[in-house]
Parts: sequence; C-alpha cells; structure tokens
Amino acid sequence: MGQTVVDAVRGFAPTLPLTVAYSGGADSTALLLACAERWPGQVQALHIHHGLQAAADDFVRHCQAFCAGLQLPLQVVHVQAQPAAGESPEDAARKARYKAFSALAQVAPALAAIKTIVLAQHADDQVETLLLALSRGAGLPGLASMPAQWRRDGIEYHRPLLGVRADDIRAWLAQRGVAYIVDPTNADLRFTRNRIRAELLPVLEAAFPAFRETFTRSAAHAAQAQTLLVELAVQDLVQIGQPPVIARLQALSTARQANVLRHWLHTRYQTTPSAAQLQQLLHQIAACTTRGHKIHIKVGAGFALRRGPVLDWYNPKALDGDPGAGAAARPDLS
Repeated sequence: MGQTVVDAVRGFAPTLPLTVAYSGGADSTALLLACAERWPGQVQALHIHHGLQAAADDFVRHCQAFCAGLQLPLQVVHVQAQPAAGESPEDAARKARYKAFSALAQVAPALAAIKTIVLAQHADDQVETLLLALSRGAGLPGLASMPAQWRRDGIEYHRPLLGVRADDIRAWLAQRGVAYIVDPTNADLRFTRNRIRAELLPVLEAAFPAFRETFTRSAAHAAQAQTLLVELAVQDLVQIGQPPVIARLQALSTARQANVLRHWLHTRYQTTPSAAQLQQLLHQIAACTTRGHKIHIKVGAGFALRRGPVLDWYNPKALDGDPGAGAAARPDLS
C-alpha cells in the first residue's frame, strides 16, 4: 500500500514559508489542504491561469472561494501558454508555469514563500511519465522521470505526493467532503498521457498490482545512474577542455565520448542531440585523424564543427549576441 496524503506531507521538510501550485484539481487541492494543516500561517497558494480553456475563469473563482474558506493567501498569475507548432499543449503549459514561477521569484524577492514551491504530481503521474519516456526511447534522464526535489533559478521545488496513488488522493478528499475541479481535458483521449491513464494503467493494475511502487523504484535507479554519469562527465570535461580537444576526446571510450558530449552541449548550450545526430558526430570524431578532416553536421538546435584542434558548436539562428549561440559565431571550417 502506498503513502497517504497526510503521511507524505509529514515526511518532507521544506523551507518555510512555502507556495503550493494550486490548479483547483483533486491533487493540488489535497496538497494545499494538507500543507495548510501541517504548517498554519506558512502556506500560500499560486494559481496559474493558462487561458487555454473557456472554463479558466471559473477555475479561478473556485480557487478563490476555496482559499478564502481556508483563510489562505492566493496569487493568480495569467500566462500565455499557446503551444508552438509541433509542441503539445501540456508541454507549452508546463513551460509557461515554470517561467511564471521564476519571474515571480525574481521580481518579488520579498515574497519568501515563492522561494519554495510545492507541486502535486503523484504516483500515477510518475508512472505515466516513465511510460511516456519508454515509448519515446528515452535515455536515463527520461527514465529517471520526475525528481522529488530540485532547485531551479533560486527556487526550491518539492513533489511530496510521488508515493501517493491518485485513487487514494480522491478517497481522502471524499472523506473530508472537499470539492475540487474536474478538468474536462483530462478525459480527452487525443492526448497520449490521458490514453495511458484511461487504458493502460488499469491493465497494469490487473497484471501487476504493485506496479506503481516497482516502476517508481526503477525510475529512482535510473536517476541514481544518471547522477553518476553526470559526475563522470564533469571529470572528463576537465580533461578534454571546453571546447573539447578532439585528440583528448578520442582517448576516451565511445560511451564516455557520448556521455561527455551530451553533458557539454546541454550545460553550455542548452541543446540536446538526437541519438542519430550523436552517433554521426561520434563517427566523425573517430575519423578525424588528419589536419584536413572537416566536421560540420547538425547537432541539437545548431551545428557541431571542427575549429583546428577542437570541436565547437554554434546556432546560426542565435548569432545576434546570444551567449548560447556558441563560440564559433563565424564558423571557420578549416
């Protein structure tokens, strides 16, 4: 049996005061209520108005009424979350939320509660995230799924409900007689995550009753392995330099080359190569044995190229003063 909402909230120790990201749905309602009872006077709610549904204003009114009943402060922030071409609405909304969180922490430093934000993802969400990663052929970062705690842009994030089942959250609210919003988009089977929730999880439940616990354990193992790979990449990057010296890269095993290049591209340029792109880059590095050998191939959002003894990267669409454009603003292919 998984954790209860109350046990989960009692089991983590955030920096107070804190903010609960509150949508009005069952999960964030349970989290907000449990946190408010656990830390009276130390909790506020933050509702992000995505503007993606006709009922969004009704969601705000529900959240305002609920927080007024608990005598909790509530901030409502409006964001633009329209998805770009090829982007899922879920991804666009998530990016908009985190951008809003970061902006609040920067422009309102006096609001100490914004420095600790608590999110309501639960055990079923974690399983869905892992299954989505598997369906996409993800590597360890994807298989690690959602972390329980991390920092970004000076904000401390927590997900205390990752060990709590969705059914248990709703049962707890029913026992308390607490109403919550049922988002109609959650039943839209055009979205892959919704199909997993409605069609796949019941099958897994019947075949493997403990799948939430075992899948979550696998995700934790992947997260631990990824941590070790990052530590190794940091050490290797010191040895090969930035930008990487090709001869020093070639002295590493192919697996370590791939690991350190992914790390370098992600941390230095915030770009991620596809598996095919990385494989082609490794092939070019292996073949780079003469001074005249050129490298200039698509990698991530830009291009990897050889500049004398080193491998560099640049983004031709971001060469107008953006530090993330890469050192090779005017590529020298010699």
